[in-house]
Amino acid sequence: MSAAESPTFPPTGPMPIAQGRAPWSDTLSSLRVPNFRLFTLSNVVAMAGTWMQRITQDWLVLELTGSVAAVGITVALQFTPMLVFGLWGGVIVDRYSKRMLLMVTQGATGLLSAVLAVLALTGVIQAWHVFLIAFLVGMVTVVDNPTRQVFVNELVGPKHLRNAISVNSSVFQLGGLIGPALAGVLLVAVGAGWAFAINAATCVVTVVTLSRLKTSALVRSAPTPRAKGQLREGLVYVFQKPAILWTIVMVCVLSTFALTMPVILTSYANDVFDVGAAGYGIFNTLVAIGALSGAIASTRRASVRLRTVIVAGGAWGLLQLAAAIMPSELTFGILLISIGVADLLCITAANSLIQMSSNMGIRGRVMSVYVIVLLGSQAVGGPIMGWLVEHYGPHFGMAVSGVIPLLAAIAIGVHLARRGHLSLRVSLRRSSPFVAIVGRA
Repeated sequence: MSAAESPTFPPTGPMPIAQGRAPWSDTLSSLRVPNFRLFTLSNVVAMAGTWMQRITQDWLVLELTGSVAAVGITVALQFTPMLVFGLWGGVIVDRYSKRMLLMVTQGATGLLSAVLAVLALTGVIQAWHVFLIAFLVGMVTVVDNPTRQVFVNELVGPKHLRNAISVNSSVFQLGGLIGPALAGVLLVAVGAGWAFAINAATCVVTVVTLSRLKTSALVRSAPTPRAKGQLREGLVYVFQKPAILWTIVMVCVLSTFALTMPVILTSYANDVFDVGAAGYGIFNTLVAIGALSGAIASTRRASVRLRTVIVAGGAWGLLQLAAAIMPSELTFGILLISIGVADLLCITAANSLIQMSSNMGIRGRVMSVYVIVLLGSQAVGGPIMGWLVEHYGPHFGMAVSGVIPLLAAIAIGVHLARRGHLSLRVSLRRSSPFVAIVGRA
């Protein structure tokens, strides 16, 4: 590529963010912004509904088909649209009002959830209905997810961006704490239909909240005008920034294998521990408890670097590998909590690093690449892990979901160490990290 063909965006400039570890009083500093506070309150409700629908959807497919592989197909159908059309979603995000885009996508999601609820409550639902609606929700997600990521910056501005990303992750996992537990109760008590109906209602809450935001307080970025080569421009930008590129590579491996946990947990609940739908909900809730803890801890993080993402990703893989050999529900549950912590520390660090390393004028396209990898890789990993679990058992599937990310983290770490002249330091002092990656003298 010639210089004339390179993206016209300048290097990302310094952002006015706090340096050093914030005092405890600033742990949730982004919530002092009225628009973000209102959005976050509605988001707690919305995320609980989203988690409830996902858990209910997966379990319903297992009940209708008796196949873990079919659960993997459902995951694939929901995330394949992002894999195929995600870059176009990023172009749309850069061109149009983020607030209006979210109102449209949340309205569409609510309508699809309502259709699923009617089918389930009338007793006519079949597996292909769930497959089709999962695919259509995935099409909506192509625009919804990158828009949601970039809209956070408009709500709080660059100063509070890192804290707001951590708070958003906390809200997502709080929903993951509430949603699976409610899904388990509803599945046992009244069936899947009411869970879908509740999620439709939460989408309505989100649309109403978005309409009530104070638009004059939004930190808007100028829309990107139509031009040729905008998809390619976004990809070139990603490949030219090592911090973004290697973060996306690590997230790709984790999404393909580690983030397919719901597929594996259906088999653990059904075949290993025989705890049924309620137990499946509890397993997901335990992961969410750990993830919520990790998200809250990430609000205290003083800085985010590429090494943070790689080390956290390796730890995540190691914990899932350890979970494969846990002999009891108690020890397995404890590992699930630890997995949740590593999951959120890694994903929140990745999200923060990518957003803060990219220019606002191209951030929608950069985040669409990130979301393609985060969600689209699950379209590949879901069927793979479903097939492995069905043919070789859940313990083998869990081991694979851990060992491959672990090896990837080691390989990327070695590569970066060679390029950056880095070395590993081990310290026994309480005042410094036990293990750290440092520059060589």
